[in-house]
Amino acid sequence: MAARPRLVLLLAALVAALCAVAGAGTHERLANGGYTAKDTEADRAAAVLARAGAAPPDLVLLARSAAGVDAAAAREAGERLTRELAAADGVESTRSYWSPGGALLRSEDGRAALVTADLAGADRDMAVTARGLVPGLTGERGPLEVSATGPSWVSVQAAEGSERDLVTAELIAAPLTLLLLVVALRSLLAALVPVVIGVLAVAGTAALLRALTYAMPVSVFAMNLTTALGFGLAVDYGLFLVTRFREELGHGLGVADAVSRTVRTAGRAVVASACTVALSMGALLVLPLPFLRSMACAGMAVALLAAAAAMAVVPPVLLLLGERIGRTGRTDSPLWRRVARVVTRRPAVYGVGCAVLLVLCAAPFGHVRFGLIDERTLPASAEAHATAEEIRERFAAPAERTLTVVLPEVADAAAVRKRVAALDAVAAVRAVSLPGLGPVLSVAGTAEPQSAAAQRLVAEVRAESPEGSLVAGRAAVLADTKAAVAERLPLAGGILAVTTWAMLFLLTRSVLLPFKALLVGALSLTASFGVVVYVFQDGHLRGVLGGFTVTGALDLTLPLLMAAVAFGLAVDYEIFLLSRVREHWLRGLSNRDAVVEGVARTGRLITTAALAVALVTGVLATSGLTVLKLLGTGLAVAVLLDATVVRGVLVPAFLTLAGRANWWAPAWLRKESCGPDCRAVRQPVSPSRVRRVRSG
Repeated sequence: MAARPRLVLLLAALVAALCAVAGAGTHERLANGGYTAKDTEADRAAAVLARAGAAPPDLVLLARSAAGVDAAAAREAGERLTRELAAADGVESTRSYWSPGGALLRSEDGRAALVTADLAGADRDMAVTARGLVPGLTGERGPLEVSATGPSWVSVQAAEGSERDLVTAELIAAPLTLLLLVVALRSLLAALVPVVIGVLAVAGTAALLRALTYAMPVSVFAMNLTTALGFGLAVDYGLFLVTRFREELGHGLGVADAVSRTVRTAGRAVVASACTVALSMGALLVLPLPFLRSMACAGMAVALLAAAAAMAVVPPVLLLLGERIGRTGRTDSPLWRRVARVVTRRPAVYGVGCAVLLVLCAAPFGHVRFGLIDERTLPASAEAHATAEEIRERFAAPAERTLTVVLPEVADAAAVRKRVAALDAVAAVRAVSLPGLGPVLSVAGTAEPQSAAAQRLVAEVRAESPEGSLVAGRAAVLADTKAAVAERLPLAGGILAVTTWAMLFLLTRSVLLPFKALLVGALSLTASFGVVVYVFQDGHLRGVLGGFTVTGALDLTLPLLMAAVAFGLAVDYEIFLLSRVREHWLRGLSNRDAVVEGVARTGRLITTAALAVALVTGVLATSGLTVLKLLGTGLAVAVLLDATVVRGVLVPAFLTLAGRANWWAPAWLRKESCGPDCRAVRQPVSPSRVRRVRSG
């Protein structure tokens, strides 16, 4: 890089251009789904029902007629609609009110009826089929008014919404981030460097996601989240490197020496940070949900890509720009120095007070309820959402409230039916005849499938069914998915804890500090979850966030995804703070003075970096999709809370209380090379030495 900086930048530009070309059209390869666990009882039951032609439909058409669906003109139009759908490419089977055995597909008032279809292929193939079919089948069809819903059409509308939101987010986030950096760095040229790195990361992200689609299904929401994450991390890493370079220039180093020292110090922290974020996302790989696994792979790749872009491009840019990038006149923040001094004088008081505040924020998380993503993640005005709501209101037994029990051949179906009908949350039980299957019962429940009553009903129906029975239905899928995640969650948490501890141990050579980071990170995350529950589950502040549908539950996957991303970002800032504190400790300052210096010299930097990430992720809160709105709001709150309250108060208080124990390590790790400014054996230092270190 030092020998041929222009060549390095030329190659980087070429790679970015190739990534932009390769990433074009990525949205068309994304798909919805993957939010439920596989190989569970509910999943096996769904497979059995699918072979018998009784699987939940992939596409649902709601046909309305003012004269009633039994009128001659409406019946003729309905039969024609059914034939047209059945003859379309990609449609495996159809069911219709106007076909034999379709009596249950008529609304209670007789003015609406359903036509359903099972589509061929995987989720992505079904979405492609629905995208081509629905526009030609909906709207005015003679005496019928037709609209569509179902998983495949939800996927199409979610993809279209996320693509629009991505463009909006990029148009808003990039200029606002540049403005923030100009204010923070007081230089347009210096501010442009991190933004350019962010743009390179976005181009690479699109190409990475397209490559992943050939190996696994990738969620329609992946592009929005990973683009925001990649841009935010790249801007952070570029900011850290530029700030350290300007600081070294301010100390009197030449350009080449300043770049070299920047790479050795801030560069080391950037690499450690990216590895930590990647490992944090990697913990999701052990969870049995395809959505989270695809997001984990995308997040790991994006974090490493952001660091690679920063480390490959920023040093040559700094070598070429040199003094024009500007010097840092003052290397510390007077405000954060004052905060650190106040906190370290009374660490117990401020530490306990900060912990109490975080616990209060976390309190709403105590009544969290988990559910599954459905069409209600779309805006209420979206066709798939509005049509599904209308079906719930107009039809006596919505399919989502129905459990299907597949009994063994030898089962006494009448006795089981009688026992199940006596359960509290059951509205009706009827026998169903399906080809190739033994006795089958359809159990209509009274409770919404994501409610606690519906979950209890699943357990009660299974308890009343003989051994070998299979229970299917949305409530059963949720119950089994929650159980599967709960079984693997300790392993995911263990992987996250061990890898984070190891990374921080290698960076700090401390046994205690990694444990502190895990404890504080968990407390900070729980506080953020409490805010998310208060807003999205309980429905507060809907007007502030532009409105969304309150379902009374959080999607099971979103807190897990948010935890991995937010924890990685929290450790990101932890690394930069601890690396500076340790640097001053090794230079000879006392523990308290090292903490004050570390906070003073990183406070403004971490706050600016957190604001940049919060801005980029927070723009997702403007999305019309509740999934993105929740993730954007939750990540912005988590990052800001961590960078201010946690990193500015709680961590300095802990470091002060722990004293020299912060830096204890086994004897075989005590000898270390810490650069020309460190001492091999720490000695008591004079006040004049402290003043020199404080002045840079």
